Amino acid sequence: MEPVPGDNFLYMNLREIRQLIQMEPVELDTVKRRLSHCHSIGDLRRSSRRLIPRPVFDYVDGAADEETSLAANTAAFRRYRFRPRELVDVSKVDTSTQILGRPASLPLGLAPTGYSRMMHPDGEAAVARAAARRNLPYTLSTMGTTSIEDVAAAAHAVGHHEIWYQLYVIQNMAQTRDMVERAAASGYQVLTVTVDTTFLGFRTRDERNGLVIPPQLTAKTIASIGSRPAYWVRMLRNPAITFANFPPAPPGEPVNFHVGKFRADITWDYLAELRASWPGQLLVKGPLGAADARRAVEAGADGIQLSNHGGRQLDQSVAPIDLVAEVREAVGPGPAVLIDSGIRHGMDLAIAVALGADAGLIGRAYLYGLMAGGEPGVDRALEILATQFQRTMQLLGVTSVAELRKEGPNLLIRS
Repeated sequence: MEPVPGDNFLYMNLREIRQLIQMEPVELDTVKRRLSHCHSIGDLRRSSRRLIPRPVFDYVDGAADEETSLAANTAAFRRYRFRPRELVDVSKVDTSTQILGRPASLPLGLAPTGYSRMMHPDGEAAVARAAARRNLPYTLSTMGTTSIEDVAAAAHAVGHHEIWYQLYVIQNMAQTRDMVERAAASGYQVLTVTVDTTFLGFRTRDERNGLVIPPQLTAKTIASIGSRPAYWVRMLRNPAITFANFPPAPPGEPVNFHVGKFRADITWDYLAELRASWPGQLLVKGPLGAADARRAVEAGADGIQLSNHGGRQLDQSVAPIDLVAEVREAVGPGPAVLIDSGIRHGMDLAIAVALGADAGLIGRAYLYGLMAGGEPGVDRALEILATQFQRTMQLLGVTSVAELRKEGPNLLIRS
């Protein structure tokens, strides 16, 4: 029986289709499979929201009062428009730079965040290792749930020594001095003094959710176990969450318990005293304008970290990205100018550098990764930002971070 021409044509088409379409291998690891579908920080956020109980997710995602600053921080970056240079050889670009005089693979650091083991049991140690693999600085928070010594050991174990410590000055000055001395003894190079948290902003979502440390089995949490069982299994299989660097709050106290123990009377004189006792480099972190930035440098700070605490303190405060140019002009080229609050894309890093910043720091961006996939999730967040930043450089027509900073005024327009 002769083949029907139409059948032969169909057979040939099916064979060609099989050659064109390659079946994607099935990834059996659920974390890898989940992260493979995350192509932006927004994707990581959405993934973590599906996995994490609402009170914990809201602690990361939320901010103070009406969350005006939270929205304004990201919106401020979106007001800038690029004016790229064309016909430039960008086949090879160098994303590396120096932050406070030490090499980094990107103009990027990982900002301090509290209670990280509440997001995932591996917590701060996982973040430190992920930063180490990228040769990026990581800042441990005073409110960390992993000790100063253990975070240092995690970073050093992968051959990395670029770890910083963020200091809240608490009323017990002996405990404050003890934390600073332990950080110095453990090899932390930079001390970041946060100056905007003598009083805690009103975290509306946390108040509504009744968030406590450690998370406890309230009626709300019992209800959430059915929808988020994997989270609770991880929590139950790991040591209880505590504040690792000073005496913990009594069980069941709200997350703001220790903020009542922060000192509200520190002044520039204390900063000068701290400068005299700290052997490494000193950053001042807070919503600093030009005048306070100059004063911080005069008091001995090696740099400024422009921040409104991610919108978690004084609501309706100025977006830090809008302070970069004036602060750089005020302090000159020597002191470091860093910025956090609102960075969600590699383009945001490019904008910060073009305006004169040495680097940008992320908080929520890597916490979304931590919640979505633990340490691999932090790796994925950093990979996304690194790829986006490199692509932005190439599309802008610059081949180095130094060139991006030099040409910044010609590359940006504020709409």
